Amino acid sequence: MIPKEKNPDYLNAFLDYSITILNKSPNSVKEYNYDLANFLKFMMIRFKLTNKTVYDEIDITSFTINDLKKITLDDIHAYVSHLAVDNRSKATTRARKISTIRIFFKYLTQKANLLEINPAQNLETPKLEKRMPKYLSLEDSKKLLSVASHEDNRNAKRDFAITTLFLNCGMRLSELVGININDIDFDECKLTVIGKGNKERTVYLNRACMKAIYDYLSSRPPQNLVKKDSKNSDKALFLSEQKQRISNRTVQAIINKELKAAGLDSKNLSVHKLRHTAATLMYQYGEVDIRALQELLGHQSISTTEIYTHVSNDQVRNAVESNPLANL
Repeated sequence: MIPKEKNPDYLNAFLDYSITILNKSPNSVKEYNYDLANFLKFMMIRFKLTNKTVYDEIDITSFTINDLKKITLDDIHAYVSHLAVDNRSKATTRARKISTIRIFFKYLTQKANLLEINPAQNLETPKLEKRMPKYLSLEDSKKLLSVASHEDNRNAKRDFAITTLFLNCGMRLSELVGININDIDFDECKLTVIGKGNKERTVYLNRACMKAIYDYLSSRPPQNLVKKDSKNSDKALFLSEQKQRISNRTVQAIINKELKAAGLDSKNLSVHKLRHTAATLMYQYGEVDIRALQELLGHQSISTTEIYTHVSNDQVRNAVESNPLANL
């Protein structure tokens, strides 16, 4: 829950705008609130509007529109510097917070008309290093699936279905946890998921996914034993041992346990790395068009998808060996 009583009215109005107009997810809006509340607390200290130095003790409800008008680009730079030096925030974290600040001031100037000048108009994002996504090889993926289906696990069919969907479909953790049985079109072998920004998209299911889902449904608790609650557990595909919709944390624990059992690096691999794995395997082995991969993964920008177009050393070697001048 967002503590709206601790926010000034203009911040709450921005959060409402983010949900209703920008169509941001509740988690994104919660992050907006956290980032902007800390930003305003820093400004209260910088402008000497409080004697408090502990952020949890600072009341931002007294930070008025007139105070907002005093904020300059230099003040915002000071905040970003504070994040980098005092908080030791990574460039990716600072970039996310800068994006939030830009959206916030754009709203205040262009939508709410509370400010005439946008101090964040020329605010730049720190340069980010392009890192190759970590992912499992084909052999490691097969090893993980083998571990997931181990008969000693009483939830083997459920856990195998979860792992199979991650590795074949590249869906996000929240998307998998949110699947309802009626989201699945068994005749057309596809399902509907709700991705980032509450955007709905279709995920197609191959034979491995369909078989895993059917096998799991045969062992899923009877419907009359499933709890009816605020999470719509009675509609959920994947259930916990408490007969409720499975949680993000439980799924993360399942994958982490499987990674360890498979002898894989559970410290540097995670649920999200399985999404990277699915995308990479499809691109490397399936000759998937990048636009199709973008649609499948639910990326808004093609640049996000392009990180999966990296190629293995073997592919580079084969490219060199295939040069018609190689045998001269």
